[in-house]
Amino acid sequence: MLEFFELLAREAAPAEFEQPLIAAREAGASPPELAELERAKLRALQVRAVLERRRRREEELSALYDTASDLAALRDLDAVLRAIVHRARTLLNADVSYMTLNDTARGDTYMRITDGSVAASFQSLRLAPGAGLGGLVALRGTPYVTANYAGDARFEHTSDIDRGVGDEGLVAILGVPLKLGAEVIGVLFAANRTERPFAREEVALLVSLAAHAAVAIDAARLLTETRTALTELSAANEAVERAAAAHDRLTTLVLRGGGVEDVAHDLVDVLDGTLLVFDATGRRLAAAGSLPSPPPAMLAEAIAASRAEGRSVRRGPLYVAAVVAGTDDLGALVFQPASPLSEADQRTLERAAQITALLLLFRHTVAEAEAQVRDELLDDLISHPDRDPAALRSRAARLNVDLDAPHVVVVADGTQITSWARTFAATRSGLAMTRDGRTTLLLPGTDPGQAARSVAKEAHRELGRPVTAGAAGPFSAGAASPSSASAAGPFSAGAASPVTASPFTANARGPVTAGAAGLIGEAAGPVAGAATVAAAHREAERCVRALVALGRTGTGASAAELGYVGLLLGDGQRHDVLGFVASTLGPVIEYDDKRGTALMHTLDAYFAAGGGLARAAEELHVHVNTVSQRLDRVTQLLGTGWQDPERSLDVRLALRLHRLSM
Repeated sequence: MLEFFELLAREAAPAEFEQPLIAAREAGASPPELAELERAKLRALQVRAVLERRRRREEELSALYDTASDLAALRDLDAVLRAIVHRARTLLNADVSYMTLNDTARGDTYMRITDGSVAASFQSLRLAPGAGLGGLVALRGTPYVTANYAGDARFEHTSDIDRGVGDEGLVAILGVPLKLGAEVIGVLFAANRTERPFAREEVALLVSLAAHAAVAIDAARLLTETRTALTELSAANEAVERAAAAHDRLTTLVLRGGGVEDVAHDLVDVLDGTLLVFDATGRRLAAAGSLPSPPPAMLAEAIAASRAEGRSVRRGPLYVAAVVAGTDDLGALVFQPASPLSEADQRTLERAAQITALLLLFRHTVAEAEAQVRDELLDDLISHPDRDPAALRSRAARLNVDLDAPHVVVVADGTQITSWARTFAATRSGLAMTRDGRTTLLLPGTDPGQAARSVAKEAHRELGRPVTAGAAGPFSAGAASPSSASAAGPFSAGAASPVTASPFTANARGPVTAGAAGLIGEAAGPVAGAATVAAAHREAERCVRALVALGRTGTGASAAELGYVGLLLGDGQRHDVLGFVASTLGPVIEYDDKRGTALMHTLDAYFAAGGGLARAAEELHVHVNTVSQRLDRVTQLLGTGWQDPERSLDVRLALRLHRLSM
């Protein structure tokens, strides 16, 4: 019996437990003695088996403890998973162990870790959902074992999996699920290259290792998410600090009286980029850095989207923030950052848009208040010039308007240009207002006609539609005075109006016709002194009415250029100018239009020469007989008597009106 204890003590192999029986038979032991030895051997082998199971259990527990220690000190997920797979292979005495994980992005399963594998095709396998033994384990969430994979029909075989398993030479395979709660995230395998049954204890051991692997994967995920959250939190904290600094800078800027340009430069200092600021009409107000203007259609769409969403929007590399105040569109900020903006940085951009809205509102309010003051001053100059000239002069000086300097008055027949007229006048140290359906401007200068034409040109360029300006006052250099025009006849060379008809037709709102006047006392000329503005305004209004009566809406002329015709037509009465011209000279005009003749021009020269044929021929550079023949043709068209005093006055007036209406 002692021999069996010695065998147990040195953990001898099972075959060595036969040696005491063999020795007893050789020594001639009796059958009862041999039977007793046989029973002792069996008992010793049973004890040995119990000791072996305990040893194996200790190894398993030690392996599980080591795995738990690895998890507690988790730093590298790959290292932990490799250790688990290696322990599975060692404890189950398997030829190969491996682990597959689900790829949620691609919707399949891939080989994550292998231990003992020699085939590259096996190590790079990807499994479709439900394919192979691993697919069955993942689908059912329970362990599966096969003693012969190739011949097992319980699961779906695919050519890729069968080829990989064949290249590796695997026959017996055990697979257990990796579970996180009820979700299977992968499978842990142990496999042999020969047929082999896996005991229940081995299955339980592999399940325990799989549970540890699932915990390791989940812990690594949580650790990664925690690190990511900490990184994001740190970035968010930096962004919040930057936003707070930006808020402080913008607030300080407003308090010290900064403008939109200051907002633009402060913002790019904080966010690092380039910026454009636009007003509601799409005009650029400010820029910080070099950034080309975006396409108008894209900008309009982005502003509308920003306004609808109540925050900035991204369009390619650009961020667009609408500048709004209540229901009013005031413009937009267009920002191109050096790198994409974070949420906090976008909030900073939106706050800058709000600050810009406040500044624009403040600027608009100041402009409106100043415009109101200017309106009231000009209205008093026109309506109450004698109330208190000194007070009027003082009020004007506070608005940078010197009433003692020469000024001209321009009156525009329309109110659509009010806003533009205010700006135009203010930039020239003048005044503007709207009253009784007309816009009036008081502008510094000595040439009323030139001032009116300047208004027409600049207003047309700004508004995109024809605006006519007219002036009442002396002609510019080279033009005759009204008195000389009448003395020499209405068509003397110096009296012709230099203003030609506008090539533009009226828009849907109609053209704006304007007249200007300048007076010093009772003489035509520029305004000097508060008391002269009212008279100049009356003459400018007469000029506007005369232009409308002549059908020259959309064009312009001064009162001096219109001469006595302006006085006749500027009385506020309705005049059928075109009808009068047609009834008086219609046949002659039609004859010239059809044949390209110069009968009208000949009549001009004839009356300018005081009825002298020779002087008219000299003016026309033709023979006297030619003039006589042309006048005969006029007689045929108009009938005899057109040269009689009564009819000749109508003819001369019609000629003048025709020239002015061209």
